[in-house]
Amino acid sequence: MAITVAIVGRPNVGKSALFNRLVGKRLALVEKTPGVTRDRREGDARLADLEFRVIDTPGLEEAAEATLEARLRDQALRAVEDSDLVLFVVDGRAGVTPLDEHFAQWLRKAVVPMVVVVNKCEGEAATAGILEAFGLGLGEPVAVSALHGDGMAELYQALAPHVNLRGLDEAEGAGAAEEAEAQATQPVGLAIVGRPNVGKSTLVNRLVGEQRMVTGPEPGMTRESIAVAWSHRGRPLRLIDTAGLRRRTRVTAKLEKLSTGETLRAIRLAQCVVLVMDATQILERQDLTIAKLVVDEGRALVVALNKWDLVEDRSAAMETLRDRLAKSLPQVRGVPYFCISALTGHNLDKLMDGVFGAYEVWNRRVATSELNLWLKAMVEQHPPPLVTGRQLRLRYMTQVKARPPTFVLFAARPTALPANYVRYLTNGLREAFGLPGVPVRLHLRKGANPYAPKK
Repeated sequence: MAITVAIVGRPNVGKSALFNRLVGKRLALVEKTPGVTRDRREGDARLADLEFRVIDTPGLEEAAEATLEARLRDQALRAVEDSDLVLFVVDGRAGVTPLDEHFAQWLRKAVVPMVVVVNKCEGEAATAGILEAFGLGLGEPVAVSALHGDGMAELYQALAPHVNLRGLDEAEGAGAAEEAEAQATQPVGLAIVGRPNVGKSTLVNRLVGEQRMVTGPEPGMTRESIAVAWSHRGRPLRLIDTAGLRRRTRVTAKLEKLSTGETLRAIRLAQCVVLVMDATQILERQDLTIAKLVVDEGRALVVALNKWDLVEDRSAAMETLRDRLAKSLPQVRGVPYFCISALTGHNLDKLMDGVFGAYEVWNRRVATSELNLWLKAMVEQHPPPLVTGRQLRLRYMTQVKARPPTFVLFAARPTALPANYVRYLTNGLREAFGLPGVPVRLHLRKGANPYAPKK
């Protein structure tokens, strides 16, 4: 099958730009500030008829142990160990630096084959850098410009001997039965969101069982939304670790704005969202803002109260959580919540059971006949109010889609139906058909029952 290619190099040489060029999408953040990339990002790359898996890595830096730079370097070195081929990127305009030479010497000892890529070669200023790259002793360098797409033909020639074309042909020729099976087992998109420094990356690391994300006491460690393929009890998932969301008025730096945009995009593309909160600071204003954002996007929501091992009065904390959920998030009444510790792994199995339960509710459909029998009973129990002396007639209801459950109610005068009666019907739908914790949308339309006999 396809090989795995790791892109490594010191900070700000254009690794993320090359990653975006190979995958054909702007998945990785690209900014002039060094050190933007902090976690490994994977994607499916294509270069002409070559297909392979590519990994973007943090910049390689010499640093003392127990520092952020050292943790970032370890992430890059793990990617090298897990890959079949390494693209060692240097800056053609800056030339080969002592740091490039230092890590080239380390890479020379690795058993993984590698290709030296000299980036930013869109002008004559990079000529000297290309010549210096020969002195690294890692073979003939490939001059490219990831930003403009120059040199991709030469990169193709360098990659072609390492890519197993025959394996790719066999994969493309797989039977229709296998393709159908693959579609039936699509992974659940699960985004992990929350304020900065509540333990989102620690939770992802504990779930996947490895130090996949860089973690530390510093707020704002994660800058990009990183997707990780994982399975829980045989069910595939696509875990998405996201940058912490602060109040909009506090987000001023360009890089943080880009990170916030990445997180919002991850929520829109996810199917289920785990809102991670600090158990010592339950449901603060920003937590509620994030929760309402998830609900407005129509995603299944699960609340994870992290750092539960640090809570002293747990009964008071639970009472506070229930009270604030009921008062502040009535639109997702019954949202599941779990007290966890990402550091120790406490209650994570129950959390994942809650995620899959919310996902199933999010996909639930109700038969039209059941809906209209229920509507008749609800109207008999509590009729709509009189408007200008006339009874409002509710004629017909149907579910038009799931994910989230969405219903349409046909009435004679839909605009005259009061908002409190719409809430009465929405809450009734949630209770009667088992739709707790997910957004339930009820749209009003003017019209008659389409199944009634025509006059």
